[in-house]
Amino acid sequence: MRKKREEAIRDFTQKYTKICVDNNEIDAGLFDHYGVKRGLRDKNGKGVLSGLTNISLIKSSEEVDGKSVPCEGELYYRGYNIMDLVRGFQADERYGFDECAYLLLFGDLPNKEQLLEFKKTLGYSMTLPTNFVRDVIMKAPSHDIMNSLTKSVLTLASYDDNVSDISLDNVLRQCLMLISVFPMLSVYGYHAYNHYECDDSLYIHRPDPKLSTAENILRMLRPDMKYTPIEAKVLDAALVLHMEHGGGNNSTFTTRVVTSSGSDTYSVIAAALSSLKGPKHGGANIKVVQMMEDLRRNVDDVTDERQVREYLYKLLNKQAFDKSGLIYGMGHAVYSISDPRACIFKSFVESLATAKNRHAEFELYSMIERLAPEVIAEKCRIYKGVSANVDFYSGFVYSMLDIPMELYTPIFAIARIVGWSAHRMEELINVDKIIRPAYKSILTLKPYESLKDRSTPKLDSHGEKIYELPMNDK
Repeated sequence: MRKKREEAIRDFTQKYTKICVDNNEIDAGLFDHYGVKRGLRDKNGKGVLSGLTNISLIKSSEEVDGKSVPCEGELYYRGYNIMDLVRGFQADERYGFDECAYLLLFGDLPNKEQLLEFKKTLGYSMTLPTNFVRDVIMKAPSHDIMNSLTKSVLTLASYDDNVSDISLDNVLRQCLMLISVFPMLSVYGYHAYNHYECDDSLYIHRPDPKLSTAENILRMLRPDMKYTPIEAKVLDAALVLHMEHGGGNNSTFTTRVVTSSGSDTYSVIAAALSSLKGPKHGGANIKVVQMMEDLRRNVDDVTDERQVREYLYKLLNKQAFDKSGLIYGMGHAVYSISDPRACIFKSFVESLATAKNRHAEFELYSMIERLAPEVIAEKCRIYKGVSANVDFYSGFVYSMLDIPMELYTPIFAIARIVGWSAHRMEELINVDKIIRPAYKSILTLKPYESLKDRSTPKLDSHGEKIYELPMNDK
């Protein structure tokens, strides 16, 4: 009986998928005709201005003689250059996650007392409701840890007596709690999947409030809870670099949109997570790793530039890997000449690759970083420069840290929850209108027909193909 039901559903969806395409496909020329900026961007990749923010700044061009000229990419958190921030906590041999989280949430760098108080508060928030791990995370585990994480966030709303209170102090409390527990929800979600679906051993390690977020991730993930200082420092840098990236990226804009409707914090963050998990956004680093694995399987000598270049051409020609025509990890919606996050990250990558005896892999990544922009420029019609983005190296780093691929995007979320929280509060403080962009309707008006008349042949939306919707199996 179950097989019969599944076959019936499959037959229905296959038949009606074609009808969906016929009735929903829009002539691409109409977008230009009506001046629609698809993806809320123009042909140069510049986004439609839809808001103001004081949280971060992305710089990819400069005004020269009244013209916009591409420049080396720069990223600022609350006015501070991300390179200066990273150099600062590196020079002091400190972990930067808490300090940068404080900066993004409250607008200023903390002094020693403020940072200590902030760390203590995050530590106090680093706890889950009684039996939450058993009753929520361990139930119905999924290989998609982002789905597991989203489920956990929505379920936490059931334990909050003030779930719908959007006063700023309550929202801040909720955000601090979520920032604190995201590493637990993510790592425990993976362990549940790894045990119940992969038949591996199960172990649940509690986080230590005295440790940094990066250290706690590695502590909770590994059976022996051990890690090296360089491993924790590289992961900490990755978290800082992924923490915030302007209000226009898809998941942060989602945060703003859902916040503007007056929704609660848990629903807002769940929506942001759903956006982040997409392969065009937070899931891109997984695609990079999979692409590199495919390259090694299909290129005889990965040190031969000619062979690697040929493979890159095959990617663009939709003849290799997933046939998407993309070289993953290359290009960015805003940056053209360089992504500052990738530039910073590369120095960490090289030191970690040397420590892990994987320098040959690092050389391959460096070669592709150099060749890919040349190949794309030769093959594609592009409106701006192309360079490696932060996702190009992050997957490689996570693999060197023995972090399973299922956790790559959740680690992005562990970092980006800080930026989401800052933007949620900024939206609540400054804007009182629901975000509602316009869509131009091009539908054709139709007269209503009674049910007995609807089995007659119909034209599709283009007035071209004729098909009939039978009212019975015959």
